[in-house]
Amino acid sequence: MSSAQHDSPPSPAGSLAHRVPDLGALELLLAVARLGSLGAAAREVGITQPAASSRIRSMERQLGVALVDRSPRGSRLTDAGALVTDWARRIVEAAEAFDAGAQALRDRRDSRLRVAASMTIAEYLLPGWLLALRAQRPDTAVSLLAGNSTAVAARLLSGEADLGFVEGLTVPSGLDSVVIAHDRLIVVTAPAHPWARRRRPLAAGELATTPLILREKGSGTRQVLDAALGGLARPLIELSSTTAVKAAAVSGAGPAVLSELAVGEEMAMRRLVRVPVEGVALARDLRAVWPTGHRPVGPARELLSLTRG
Repeated sequence: MSSAQHDSPPSPAGSLAHRVPDLGALELLLAVARLGSLGAAAREVGITQPAASSRIRSMERQLGVALVDRSPRGSRLTDAGALVTDWARRIVEAAEAFDAGAQALRDRRDSRLRVAASMTIAEYLLPGWLLALRAQRPDTAVSLLAGNSTAVAARLLSGEADLGFVEGLTVPSGLDSVVIAHDRLIVVTAPAHPWARRRRPLAAGELATTPLILREKGSGTRQVLDAALGGLARPLIELSSTTAVKAAAVSGAGPAVLSELAVGEEMAMRRLVRVPVEGVALARDLRAVWPTGHRPVGPARELLSLTRG
């Protein structure tokens, strides 16, 4: 019979964790080698002497060799123990280097936060949240990328943003989400417009047949309005920011549909007037979003918690 037939089969690679002692045991062995006492080594690593003795015995069983000679005068490494200690030192040093590298990655991640948000949230909610985050993380640099909900999704999916906020009725494909607030769209117009003096609410049909100052397609605001009117909203002007839509409405160009978050000051100063509407569902959820399966971490997680506080 050939010698190959007597050889033991190689151990499966997956069992390495069962054959190599854990880092805590290796650190204990290094402390015994340095201090010459199992009791002193136990105190250094923060465990009891019986627990240290048990850990050494377990490591000896695992490796199949004696590592430490115990006597009333102290603990001395065996020849095998001295050799294992040399190997253990290299493993522990490598683990320390690994930990330092991982911490450097965390520090780099936590030193910046890239946020993508649709316009209403970016202009009217995020400033307060970011001020609160700065109080908690003064060393984190925050960049804000504002755009419509479609653009926010694209930024997240391409890795250009760590956390996003959208206003539409649906969650873009490839993203997980959580509702952080509720909002309502309202119809507003300049005080001189005939709608500002009407006594009866607008019906859905009249709103659908009137040219309006609107956000562009792809925005959460436009998505909600199109859904409420069955896709029949008629644009008088399409603009890419809430501020621009407000300015056009204040100038008297025509009625506009905007978040009530965006027009409180203008209505208080009577630069815009709210026009009541009936039979049109204009409520919406505001959501935080992130790539599916990648829950926010670091400053992104802290910002998310602030939005829900």
